[in-house]
Amino acid sequence: MLRTLYNWTIMSAQSPHALWVLALVSFVESSFFPIPPDVLMIPMIIARPSRAFLIAAIATVASVAGGLFGYFIGAVLMDTIGQPVLELYGKDASFAEMSAVFNAYGAWAVVVAGVTFLPFKVITIASGVTGLPLSVFIVSSIFARALRFFLVAALLWKFGAPIRDFIERRLGLVFIVFCVLLVGGFALIGLL
Repeated sequence: MLRTLYNWTIMSAQSPHALWVLALVSFVESSFFPIPPDVLMIPMIIARPSRAFLIAAIATVASVAGGLFGYFIGAVLMDTIGQPVLELYGKDASFAEMSAVFNAYGAWAVVVAGVTFLPFKVITIASGVTGLPLSVFIVSSIFARALRFFLVAALLWKFGAPIRDFIERRLGLVFIVFCVLLVGGFALIGLL
């Protein structure tokens, strides 16, 4: 099934409605869809480099909107299903502690998942479940998704097809290392 979705996504990149498909994939990927929008963005930008930044903007806006839907899923499901289950097992107090920890670092979680190839949908839903302040979630999502999609667009616009392999295979790792160094740097400054 995953291969079928992937093939559909690649074929959609060649469609006359590719921008709409990109918006749809970007939206649903942020809340439940397994295929990242990069799979559509890369062939679309390689085919029409002059539209690279329009493509990145559409992916960013749709992804943040989808993230808000994921946040909503987390908030609504927690109230209707999650809370009674936690109470049944006597875990509501420990969940409150976990939520406080998540919310203390939630902006970083949103940025790291939004920039890397970690599943952003998990963080969007967790943000809603734990009650991460919506303003923090929105600002972090916009920053992260814009950084990711515009960087991919800029690299493809500048270097074209040769950078495709790098983006598909190594960019997630580079972003993870960058985030670790960034957080480590802040931690080091806090210790000094």
